[in-house]
Amino acid sequence: MTSTVKGKKIAITGAFGALGAATAQVAAEQGARLALIDRAAHPPAGLFASPGDGIRLITGVNLTDESQAAAAVRAAHEQLQGLDVLINVAGAFRWQTVAAGDPAIWDEMFAVNVKTALFTSRAAIPFLKESGQGRIINIGANGALKAGAGMGAYAASKSGVHRLTESLAEELKADGITVNAVLPSTIDTPANRAEMPHADFATWVAPRALAEVILFLASDAGAPVTGALLPVTGRV
Repeated sequence: MTSTVKGKKIAITGAFGALGAATAQVAAEQGARLALIDRAAHPPAGLFASPGDGIRLITGVNLTDESQAAAAVRAAHEQLQGLDVLINVAGAFRWQTVAAGDPAIWDEMFAVNVKTALFTSRAAIPFLKESGQGRIINIGANGALKAGAGMGAYAASKSGVHRLTESLAEELKADGITVNAVLPSTIDTPANRAEMPHADFATWVAPRALAEVILFLASDAGAPVTGALLPVTGRV
């Protein structure tokens, strides 16, 4: 079995962010056909500026709205003429203490991190069943295994992603669809470097390295793995 995603039809949410873009770039290099879904109306300058025949952009999508999420997945299926893999990268992080924070952030984190994955996965299930080799890969968080100060809302929402992953894996295993999550520590992105300028960036997880793990789970070689919460923590 191959560990590449050559020829696979893949939808990636949050595709214009650091991890989504890295995953799309590695998948394209391996020969996948891609539907890149994002809330932004346009990708950042220079990113996917000239999509080839194997790349489609689905923009301006609010994935916290179930109807928009479902429409985006349908569009991906139509434009790729099938769907083999859904990679749910879309999400967000907010730091706040319980004592001084805004309770509304808990709702925001649940909507952005859990509901987006829920809505796209629900919409993708019929298409992944048609594929016969369906894959769903979610982005959890190593920080959700034991939350630190200020991480309550974020960690709780990512714990929800973990439980969604496990439950959906059990629900779909008879259909030949695998469902897994990667659990990164700090990802080496420009935003994280700006927030933590004195950290040792060499210990963080490079987006392309994390993308390689994600795409292994999407590949034929990843077929025996389902229901896994896979830590990808670098040297943090």
